[in-house]
Amino acid sequence: QMQLVESGGGLVQAGGSLTLSCTASSRSIRTYSMGWFRQTPGKEREFVAAISWSGGTTQYADSVKGRAAISRDKAKNAMYLRIDNLKPADTAVYTCNADQAFATTVEGTEAVYWGQGTQVTVSS
Repeated sequence: QMQLVESGGGLVQAGGSLTLSCTASSRSIRTYSMGWFRQTPGKEREFVAAISWSGGTTQYADSVKGRAAISRDKAKNAMYLRIDNLKPADTAVYTCNADQAFATTVEGTEAVYWGQGTQVTVSS
């Protein structure tokens, strides 16, 4: 069973930047699309960004488009999400997921693997 572990969360001032990492326990992740979701208390989990297994296709939520960059390093079994110009509305628990189908990774519900999440708090 492959595990995903997020890191890089923390407290950041509005306008700052943050890079989140998601590392897989198996190099099998290299054949999976990967994505990021976020959730705040009382709200449904929302899609943030996704990247295909090859890295050639990416997709972003409108809320972060132009401020975020998703990437992956297959040699390290890792995926990264950098968000610039952070806003208090970006405060959430960020969780990574993975599935062999890009569309499933984006949709999220049926994705095979999920991490535990990392808290990002943006202060105004």
